[in-house]
Amino acid sequence: MALRSAPLWLLVLLAVALRESCVGTSSHSMKYFYTSISEPSQELPQFVSVGYVDGQVFVHYDSHTRREQPRVSWMEKVGKEDPQYWDRNTQISRGEEEVFRVGLEILRSRYNQSEGLHTWQLMYGCELRKDGSKGGFMQYGYEGRTFITFDKETRTWVAPVPQAQITQRKWDAFPGENQRRKAYLEEICIDWLEKYLSYGNETLLRTGEHLDPGWTFLLYGRISLTHSAPLG
Repeated sequence: MALRSAPLWLLVLLAVALRESCVGTSSHSMKYFYTSISEPSQELPQFVSVGYVDGQVFVHYDSHTRREQPRVSWMEKVGKEDPQYWDRNTQISRGEEEVFRVGLEILRSRYNQSEGLHTWQLMYGCELRKDGSKGGFMQYGYEGRTFITFDKETRTWVAPVPQAQITQRKWDAFPGENQRRKAYLEEICIDWLEKYLSYGNETLLRTGEHLDPGWTFLLYGRISLTHSAPLG
């Protein structure tokens, strides 16, 4: 994609999927990518969230517009059925924006960092496979590398780096929250995926190429892929 023709939100440092893989007709996924950066500007929003269904961007929010917005025509059906949908999700995204801003400050302190561009990200999602099985994942990344990952089978967090162990202990101290995360990935996320598929069935309910989640960064025209996470 030529950068001169890319929409503004693509010019922000954000997690997007890069690798493609073919899946069967009835295999579908929904994934969300959040990115917070330490040095926002007119070109780079401090916070961006992007939602994908089968690799197609369908919703978008950033700290410049401060509104959850549709990115496909079939999402107009949501507002007609649920008039409060966009206002409700805008408030949720604004709350996430603040949470990620604070989280980034905490991590910069934990890593003894001050100035410079730093990133705090989340990617999560679910998959409904052609054999009827379901998958889901949730993990956070700092500076383009996996920071902490949720194991939904054990309902615990896995810390691959020493700096994440504090976060792991804090989050695992609330088993009820971890159970809710598991329920979201296995039930609520799937319910929403099926609803969105019903809205966009003309373009989504077919065999096609889907995008795998990955820590992919697009900044000032430079692309680097540092990590990819499977839907477990």
